[in-house]
Order: sequence, then structure tokens, then C-alpha cells
Amino acid sequence: MQARKQVFYNFQTYQMKQLINIQSELKAPKNQFNSFGKYHYRNAEDILEAVKPILLKHGCTLTLSDEIKTAGNIMYVETTARLCHEGDFMSVTAQAGIDLNAKGMSQAQCFGASSSYARKYALSGLFLLDDSKDADATNTHGKEDLTDYKSKLIIKCQDITDAMKRASAQRSINDASAMADLIKIEKRLNELTNQ
Repeated sequence: MQARKQVFYNFQTYQMKQLINIQSELKAPKNQFNSFGKYHYRNAEDILEAVKPILLKHGCTLTLSDEIKTAGNIMYVETTARLCHEGDFMSVTAQAGIDLNAKGMSQAQCFGASSSYARKYALSGLFLLDDSKDADATNTHGKEDLTDYKSKLIIKCQDITDAMKRASAQRSINDASAMADLIKIEKRLNELTNQ
């Protein structure tokens, strides 16, 4: 029995060395850019593209599988990233909620987006990819503080000579709930004040 434990321990140590080597060699830069949020990020495809040659080098395979689950009335995708070497494996799971009411997305796109998100984080967990400065660390998901920007635009409204247009612009600024809306309003204010 003791010898058997030792063999298992040696195999686990070898497997851990494979994973440690892959983790130390893998470089998956954030080559994607979100122009709306002004941040760089990486997606699951970027990680997979970077890891494939390293897997080949170390004789490992990687599989990803998704499972749709529910918790109460919340539906989510659970992804398992599994690294295999000589019949044994190590795996990491990650979850992402499915928002079936996402604007402009079909049901299939909602599931696909959640799957991509869960896959990215399962891969990041398995390969120890740091996302501390990723979109999720910097993105306020539309809840950014717009107070200063709104104040700047209200001051700019004073340059509009037509009282009706000025009042309409101020109301639009006060009603805006996203930075994208304020940027559009600022563009229109520039047109109105340059007339």
C-alpha cells in the first residue's frame, strides 16, 4: 500500500510540473480593445491561441465543456477547463449568468456570450492569468459617476443663445444615464454653440 501511494505522489508531482511549466510559459496579452469603455482585454480565443503550441510542447490536451445550470430562477453556464496528460487531468470550473433580456441579442447570442465569459475565466483560473486590470476590474457596467461630466455640459449649455434649445439640452443632460449618451449630447452642444 505504501509503494502505491508513492507512485501516485510521483505521478501527481510530474503532472503538477507540466501545469507549472505551461503556466509559466503562457503569455496571453490583452490584444482586444473596447472602444466604448476604453480598455484592453483578452477573450477565451486569445488564451486558446496562445496555449495551443505550449500544450503540444508538453504533450497535454485541453478540453472545455459547458453545462447549463440553474440556481433558483437564475440560469447560468458552468464551464469546465480540463488539462489532461497521460490519462490524468486537472480541472477548473467557472460560471457566468445568462441574461435572456440583453438588448439587441438573440437567445443564442445570450447563451454564447455567457459561455465565452465562463470559458475565459475557467482558462484564466487554470493557467493563473491575472485579470486585475481587465475589463471587469475597470468597467463600471454603465454605472459610472456622471456628475462631473454633466456639470461641465450644463455650463456649456449657457453658450446656447436660443432659450428653448438651451432648456432642452439641459433636460437631456439631466436625463442621461450613460456616458455614451453624454458624449452624443456634447457633440450636439458643440454643433449648437458653433452656429
